[in-house]
Amino acid sequence: MEINDLALPSAPALDPAALAAFDPAALVAQVRGPVLVPGDDGYDAERSGFQLARRHRPAVIVGARCAEDVVAAVRFARDQGLPVAVQATGHGLSAATEGGLLISTRRMAGVRVDAAAGTAHVEAGVVWGQVVEAAAPHGLAPLNGSSPGVGVISYTLGGGVGVLARTYGFAADQVRSVDLVTADGRLRHLTADTGPELFRALLGGGHGLGVVTAMEFGLVPVARLYGGQLVFGAEQIDEALAAYLRWTETVPDELTSSLALIAYPDLPQLPGSLRGRYLAHIRIAYTGSAAEGERLVAPLRAVGPRVSDDLCEMPYAGSHTIHRDPSDPHAYDGDNALLSGLDAAALRRVVALTGPAAPVMTVVQLNHLGGALSAGTGAVGHRDARYALRLLSGLTGGAAGDGADAALATVRALHAEALAAVAPWRLGRSVNFLFGGHGDRPDAAEVARSVHGADEHRRLAGLKARHDPENVFRFHPAGAATADRTPAAATHSG
Repeated sequence: MEINDLALPSAPALDPAALAAFDPAALVAQVRGPVLVPGDDGYDAERSGFQLARRHRPAVIVGARCAEDVVAAVRFARDQGLPVAVQATGHGLSAATEGGLLISTRRMAGVRVDAAAGTAHVEAGVVWGQVVEAAAPHGLAPLNGSSPGVGVISYTLGGGVGVLARTYGFAADQVRSVDLVTADGRLRHLTADTGPELFRALLGGGHGLGVVTAMEFGLVPVARLYGGQLVFGAEQIDEALAAYLRWTETVPDELTSSLALIAYPDLPQLPGSLRGRYLAHIRIAYTGSAAEGERLVAPLRAVGPRVSDDLCEMPYAGSHTIHRDPSDPHAYDGDNALLSGLDAAALRRVVALTGPAAPVMTVVQLNHLGGALSAGTGAVGHRDARYALRLLSGLTGGAAGDGADAALATVRALHAEALAAVAPWRLGRSVNFLFGGHGDRPDAAEVARSVHGADEHRRLAGLKARHDPENVFRFHPAGAATADRTPAAATHSG
């Protein structure tokens, strides 16, 4: 059987008459949170997220305050024939819902740390900064990503490649239990022993299988790091690329790093050290001693003078300063490749295509993988990858339909050309780093298969067909699992 034989039907077209007929008042009586329809005060704010290129346009929004609200919303949507999408912060928003029901989980913000057990229990709307803050007084840390504003649930359902990735693996590998509302409107408590097949699928491939209302996961004993950035100017970028690739062949698993190349615009609001410059940022997070960290980074410092060098020992609560991700919402589109290896010539080709002369500003990031990421039992794909090459470009004009689409073709063409340079090493894609509406691509089916490989994709599609045969959780064929993507559905947007 070919994998395409397992493709689920796309979400049924919404019947305008049915949309006009459903009564939001019936839903208001069933939930504690707000129920909003187009034209209501707060509707636009509730449907918006961090990703400005796309915004949901649902027929009705439920601002869930508890798991019971989610259950009621899913049952209402199923009874009314409405597809469902979910959004916490909207960082990974891929496919905007047109019509249907949107469950907003940002009010579900409870965090509970059990220091003795070394675990955290979080509700659906929690962001990583909350967990880092709650765990730090106990000398513990979660396997969070680089941005404190990203939603915990969607990030983890996509696998979760974080600050401590090479030392402790994917965030999904630490999950102990998941509370999930499935398409039949049931709230299920899943562990490796109760519902093991569905539980495993959620750990790296879980979007579209239901709505996660809570999750418990393990924390790790990390109270401090040696970390920060080494930043090199344009005249040293070629040597910095080659040195970084050589260096990643030598470092221990306790060191997680990435290389980012950014062409900063000449804008007065930027610091003088960045304004109008093309820079290479090498980001370091090392769980060993500062003295050993200094020894390990010496080959990188040997590249030459740095624009800045702020490597130091820091509390783990300051780990967000290593990458310094933007905190303001913006419009963007992104693609990536998981690689078995890479050479400096290919990386220089990527840089030549995406650098200051590129038709659109593009951030290139190369994550060093391996270490503890190579082992695990969840549905994360391509664990043997050594690098993740990520491309992210801004889109002008705001939300789709307001000008953003004018730049999308240029961005997609640029990304395709850049990723072609690394084709000899390409294994697939990372779900956490797929941004944008890839379901509208001519090769959308290939994008979906590239995330997990044929066998895992087939298993996940089979689970989707079994647990959501009517495709309540909106079909989106371009992602096997990330904030809004699954082998069959766009659901959680962290």
